[in-house]
Amino acid sequence: MQSTPINGFDEPQAPTDFFVHPSADVSPRARIGKGTRIWNRAQVREGAVLGEQCNVGRDVYIDFDVQIGNCCKIQNSALIYHGAVIEDGVFIGPQACLTNDRYPRAINPDGSLKGADDWEVGQTVVRYGASIGAGAIIVTGVEIGRFAMVGAGAVVTHDVPAYGLVMGTPARLVGYVCPCGARLEIDDQGRGRCSRCQREIEIRAAEGKMETR
Repeated sequence: MQSTPINGFDEPQAPTDFFVHPSADVSPRARIGKGTRIWNRAQVREGAVLGEQCNVGRDVYIDFDVQIGNCCKIQNSALIYHGAVIEDGVFIGPQACLTNDRYPRAINPDGSLKGADDWEVGQTVVRYGASIGAGAIIVTGVEIGRFAMVGAGAVVTHDVPAYGLVMGTPARLVGYVCPCGARLEIDDQGRGRCSRCQREIEIRAAEGKMETR
């Protein structure tokens, strides 16, 4: 593997810093963090930034200028389009899709083919430690909160609160989960206890936030 120039940086990355499968297509203008692995037929476009110790599975597509933090797992055939910002420790399941056009059309009202200046790119933010299940679709313009969990096949059209568990089409909030991933048992005072690790989490429902201890 040859050294890869970094978009916006003057120094090339060392060829041993990361692994790219021979069949993958990684732009020389992408920045890849140390220890990251990019597998068969994945594509990483120009300007994309991947943090350290990430795993990018087979047939993944990462669009230009996408931002991905450290220690993320992007599973096979996931699609992450321009406008996505993914923080550290995020899991994106196989065939999940993060979209970027809330009003998609191929043509303008006059019938002409839409160009880059004819539509507005939406931003999707996935916060620290969140998980997006297999085949889920994230409609652009939403934020997936810290340690939230999106169920497999869900279609997310609104923000998901921190630690929230959403499922269905369209996705609905059905509970809360612990950072370990297990579902929380919520008492009458809005305090949650994890059935797996016994961590206690206090939910401030009015603000859609949670505190852990």
